Amino acid sequence: MRLLLDTHALLWWLDGNQRLSALARQSISQPNADVIVSAASAWEIATKVRIGKLPGATLVAEQFTRIITEQAFMQLSISMEHARYAGLMSWEHRDPFDRMLVAQAKIEKLTLVSNEVAFDRFGISRLW
Repeated sequence: MRLLLDTHALLWWLDGNQRLSALARQSISQPNADVIVSAASAWEIATKVRIGKLPGATLVAEQFTRIITEQAFMQLSISMEHARYAGLMSWEHRDPFDRMLVAQAKIEKLTLVSNEVAFDRFGISRLW
């Protein structure tokens, strides 16, 4: 299974937060799972740390690549196609990070690990 972690799922995984569903935790733990983290999550975490919305994630923001590598997670860059799709999506939701994750999940045919039921309207695979 190819899993794209939403930013909250990544943070909850890293700190062992019980808000991460049992199914999500079990799926991420599977040895045969390809767990993928988007550059959009690095951007979101760094932005929210900078503006004071995620003060507890400073270490993650500062050492994002090292932490992702230590977890044996794969990195997903933002492509022109991802950016185009995210910008053109017919969706009132303005959060650029959510739009990007949905676009990446759709284009790359990934299962998005997220508690956001609003994502379901885009015909992507979502696990929670």
